[in-house]
Amino acid sequence: MAQIEHYKNKSLSPKWILGGLMIGIIIIASSILFLLYPFASKEKITYFNDKNPILFEGTQQGNALLDGNTIFLPLSFMQQHIDKTIIFDEKSKSIIITTADKVIQMPTDSLTFFVNQKPVQLQISPIILKEGQLFVAIDPLLAYYPIQFKILEETGAVWIQKDGDRYTKGTIIEEEVHPENLRLRTEPSLKAPYTAEMSNREAVMIEGEKADFYLVRKENGISGYINKKYVEKNNEISISISHQSNTVAVPKINGPVQLTWEAVYTKNPDHTQIPDMLGVNVVSPTWFSLSGNDGSIKNLASLDYSKWAQSKGYQVWGLFSNSFDPIMTHEALKDFETRQTIIRQLLHFSQMYQLQGINFDIENVYPEDGPLVTQLMREATPYLHEAGLVVSMDITFYAGDNNNWSSFYERNKLAGIVDYLIIMAYDEHPGSSPVAGSVSSLPWVETNLQNLLKEVPKEKLILGVPLYTRLWKEQLKEDGTTEVSSQSMSMAKMKEWLSEKGLQPIYDEESGQNYTEYYADDEKATYKVWIEDELSLNKRATLAANYQLAGVASWSRFFGDQSAWTAINMDPNKAVTQK
Repeated sequence: MAQIEHYKNKSLSPKWILGGLMIGIIIIASSILFLLYPFASKEKITYFNDKNPILFEGTQQGNALLDGNTIFLPLSFMQQHIDKTIIFDEKSKSIIITTADKVIQMPTDSLTFFVNQKPVQLQISPIILKEGQLFVAIDPLLAYYPIQFKILEETGAVWIQKDGDRYTKGTIIEEEVHPENLRLRTEPSLKAPYTAEMSNREAVMIEGEKADFYLVRKENGISGYINKKYVEKNNEISISISHQSNTVAVPKINGPVQLTWEAVYTKNPDHTQIPDMLGVNVVSPTWFSLSGNDGSIKNLASLDYSKWAQSKGYQVWGLFSNSFDPIMTHEALKDFETRQTIIRQLLHFSQMYQLQGINFDIENVYPEDGPLVTQLMREATPYLHEAGLVVSMDITFYAGDNNNWSSFYERNKLAGIVDYLIIMAYDEHPGSSPVAGSVSSLPWVETNLQNLLKEVPKEKLILGVPLYTRLWKEQLKEDGTTEVSSQSMSMAKMKEWLSEKGLQPIYDEESGQNYTEYYADDEKATYKVWIEDELSLNKRATLAANYQLAGVASWSRFFGDQSAWTAINMDPNKAVTQK
C-alpha cells in the first residue's frame, strides 16, 4: 500500500506582509519620483558657432572676419540689421551707403573710399570678398551709424551695440549650492541642457526673465537661464552713442509752398508777357530730361527766365524728368556711375541757372525698377542739399499693382528722403479714357489723399491741382456705337467755349464741380465738361488747408488765368473745421 504523506502550509507572519507592502510602495514612489523630479540635465551644448561670432540684440547673427586688427562684418548682416538701404553696385564693385548728408562709395580691392566724391585713404581695403560673401570693415562704418563694438574675451565674440540698447547689471550671490543649479540653461528649466557654469560673485547682464528664471549673459557673451534666487539685480545700463549728422540749411518758403509748373517743350515763354501770379512763390520749369542710357540730360533752361522769376520773388525749382521712357530709365538708373552722372549734371545746371531747387518728375517706370528710383533720390538728395537746393518729387495716387504710372513709387521711403512730395491729384479720367468724366473730382481727390497720408507726413505733401479742363465729345457713329474723345482746354479757352455756346454751368454734387453739356445736332455728338474754375480750385486749396498740407502745385501756368492764382492761394483762413 502506498504511503501517503500530509504537509501543512504555514501562514505568513503579518510582519512579512507589512514589510512587503512597504517595499512595494517605496519602489512605486521611487519610480514616480524618478519620472517627475526635475533632475538637472548634465548635457552641455556649444553656445557660439565658429570663429568670431557676431553678438547682436541677444543672439548670434553670423560671424565676422578678423584680418590683423581689423574686424569685418558681413554685408548681409549690415543690410538686415543696421541699414536696409546699403547696396552693392555690381558694375563698380562698390558698396554704396547713403545718409541724410552723405553718399559713401566703398570699392572692393581699393585703399580709397569716397565720401561725397571726396577720397578718403585707408591702410587696408574696406571690402573683402571671401567664399562668395562680401565683408565690410567696421571701423569706417562707425562714422555713419550709431553703433559700437567690443571683442569679448575667451570667446572672441564681436558684440555689436546700438544707441538706446538697455540691460541690467547683476551678480551671482549663492556660495553653498550644488554646481548644477548655477549652470546657464537653454530654457528656464533645470532639465534643459546648459551652456556655461557660473561662480559666486560673478558679474552678469540680465537681459530678460521667464517665470522664476532670469536670462543672463556672462562677460564672454554666453547666455542662459538661471533661477532668480541666485542673482542680485544691480543698476540699469543704457547705451548712448554720440552720432552727429551734418544738416544743411536749404532755402525756406515763407508760408505754404505755392508752386506752378512752367511747361517748356521746345523753347521758354516770353516772360515779359507773363502777368503777376498772386500768391505763387515757386515756379518749376520743365527744363531737364533724361536723354540717354548713359545718364545724359537734355537741357532747355534759360538764365533770363530764372533771373526774371527771382526778380518777381519766385524760387526756381528746375524740373528733371525721365522722359517717361521705362527702358531708358532702367538702363540709366541701374548703375551707380550713371546715377552719379545724372546728379553731377543737375548740380552743374543748378549753378548755371541759379536754381533754388530741383523737382523730379519720374513717371512710367517698370514696377520692379521702383527701388532704383528710390536709390537715385537717396544718392541725389545729400548732394543737392549740400548745394543749398530744395528737393521735391512728383508722385501719383496708388492705382493698383503692375502699373507703370503708379506702383513703382515707394512713397513712404521717398517721404523720408526728399523735402517734399507733390501728389499729382489729377487725370482721374485721362484723355484716353473710354468714358467721359472729371479730370479730378473732389471726392476722388479726398479719398485718395486720406489713404496717401497714411504713408506720407502732411508737412511733406503738396497737393497738385489741374488748371486744365477736358472737353469730352461722345459721338454717335453710323453703326450705332459711341466714340469718346477729348481735348484739353485752358481756363480762358473754356470760358470762351461756354460763352460761344451760351451755356450756364450747374453745380454737380457728385464731382464737387460746375458741369455742363451741349448737344451738337449737326455732329450727332454730345459735349460734356466738368469745369476747373474758381469754384473747384478754391475747394482744392481749402482741402489742402484742412489737411494742413505743405502747399499746392498747379499744372500748368499756361492753362491758368488770373482768377486761378486767387482761387488756389492757400490763405490760412481757407481752413475750415469740417472736412
